Amino acid sequence: MTDIVLSTLNAKWIHASFGLRCLLANLGELRERAVLVESTLQERPLDIVERLLAHSPRIVGLGVYVWNARESELVVDALKRIAPDVIVVLGGPEVSHESELQRICALADYVIQGEGDVAFAELCADLLSGVRPAERVRAATLPALATLRSPYVEYTEDDLRHRVVYVEASRGCPFSCEFCLSALDEKVREFPLERFLVEMDGLFARGLDHFKFVDRTFNISIPTSTAILEFFLARMRDGMFLHFEMIPDRLPDALRDLLARFPPGVVQLEVGIQTFDAATAKRISRVQRVDKIESNLRYLREHTGVHLHTDLIAGLPGEDLASFARGFDRLIALRPHEIQVGILKRLRGAPIARHDAEFGMRYAEHAPYEILSTNAIPFVDMQRLRRFARAWDLVGNSGNYVETLPLLWRERSPFESVMHLADALHTRFGALFHIQLDRLSEFLLEHLVATGVPRELAGTALLTDYQRTRPAHWPEFLREFVGPDARRVRTSSSNDKHAARQRRVHG
Repeated sequence: MTDIVLSTLNAKWIHASFGLRCLLANLGELRERAVLVESTLQERPLDIVERLLAHSPRIVGLGVYVWNARESELVVDALKRIAPDVIVVLGGPEVSHESELQRICALADYVIQGEGDVAFAELCADLLSGVRPAERVRAATLPALATLRSPYVEYTEDDLRHRVVYVEASRGCPFSCEFCLSALDEKVREFPLERFLVEMDGLFARGLDHFKFVDRTFNISIPTSTAILEFFLARMRDGMFLHFEMIPDRLPDALRDLLARFPPGVVQLEVGIQTFDAATAKRISRVQRVDKIESNLRYLREHTGVHLHTDLIAGLPGEDLASFARGFDRLIALRPHEIQVGILKRLRGAPIARHDAEFGMRYAEHAPYEILSTNAIPFVDMQRLRRFARAWDLVGNSGNYVETLPLLWRERSPFESVMHLADALHTRFGALFHIQLDRLSEFLLEHLVATGVPRELAGTALLTDYQRTRPAHWPEFLREFVGPDARRVRTSSSNDKHAARQRRVHG
C-alpha cells in the first residue's frame, strides 16, 4: 500500500534529493507505506501530477526550494484541482519562512517549517489515523541528530552508480552572513562521528566513489574534519572524489598536511569568499580574515592537488561595480580553478532584507528572487554583470580555454577584460546561452586579435586547448596554426579528468 508519496523537482536528474531520503528513512512504521517520486524542472507539471497520482496516495509530501518554487506551485495547483482529497504537505527552505505570503502554501493542506525529519512522520501518523490537526503551519522542533535513522540506505544502486550522492556530517552554521538562511541557525550540530564513518564505509563498500558533503562548515571542528579526511585517505582508490564546503580562513597545519596527501583532483573545496570589500562584509555580518584567506588559498594551490571552487556574490548592499571588480581581480591573482560569480538572491527569511530601504535593494518578484538593482549598481550594470557571469562560465570555468584565457587580460585587468568580452558576445550573439563551442572559439580568436593579441599567439593557444580537450577535432578556422609535426594525441592529466568530472557533476 502506498499511502505517502514523497516528491520534489530536482534541477537535473543527476541530483538525488537528500532531504527526501532523510524524511523517508525516518517514517518509522509508515516507511513501508511510502514511496519516493523524483522529478526534474524539465518535466511538465501535469506529467508530474500524473506520476504522483499513479500511486493513489493519500498524502503527497513536496520539498520546495528557491530553484523549484514556481514549478512546484504549478504542480500543487494542478494536483489540488484534479485530486482535491489528496493531502498536500509542503516542506523545505522556501516555505519555511514567509509562508503566509506564498500562494503555494495557501493551496497546500499543511506546511512544515524547518527540519522535518521527525515532524513529517508525526503529521503523517495523525493524518493516516484520521486526525486532521487544525494547525496548518507547524514549526518543527530541531531533532536530536543521534536519534535519526540513516538516509543512506535509501540510495539505490542506480543512485550510487549514476547520480550525485549527498552526505552530511553536521548541520547548522556558527556564522551570521545575512544573505544566507544559515544565519538563522543557533549552532552547529554534529552527527555521532563513529556512526557516521560506519555509514560512509557502507556506501564505500557498495561502490560509491563520489561523496558530496552538504555541511555548511566542514572545517569548523578540526578533530572531526581530520578524522573524515583520514578515513578516506585510508580507502583511497581510483575514481574517488570528495566535495567539501570550507570556511576559507580556517586551515590549520593538521588539515593542510592531510589535504596535501590526496592525489590531484580527488578533493574539491568550495570556498565562499563572497566579497573582499571590508565595509560590505561588515555590513552583512560576514566575519572573515582576508589575509588568512589569501594565505590558505595560496598554500592549497601551490602545495596540494585540491581543486578550488570559489564563490563571489555580485549585488551585495552597498558594493559597487568598481569594488566587485577589485575583488574579482584579487581572486584571479590567487589562481583558483573555478570562480562562481553569483548574483545575489533574497532568500525568504534571510536577514539581508533589513538593508532593502537604505541601499535601494530591488529584487525580482518571483523565485529565485535575484537582485535587479541597488543604489550602487543600476539595472543596466546589473544586467552586464549577469552577462559577465555567463561569459566567465563559458571561458573561465568550463576548462576549455586553459592556455587561451590568460591572453584575455594582457592589456587590462581580468575583470575589465571579461566584461569587454561579455559585452562583445552580447552584441554578436544576443543571449549567451547555447553558443556552440566552435563558434565561441572562433569568436574568441577574432576578439583576441581585435584587442591586440598577435594572431599566431592566439591561434596557437586555442589549438593547444583543442588538442587537450578535443584532440580528434580541429575546426577549420584553426587549420592555419597546425604545424607539420602536430599530432592528434590526447594528453589527459588528472586535472583534465577532474574538470570533466566537474562539468558532469555541476552541469
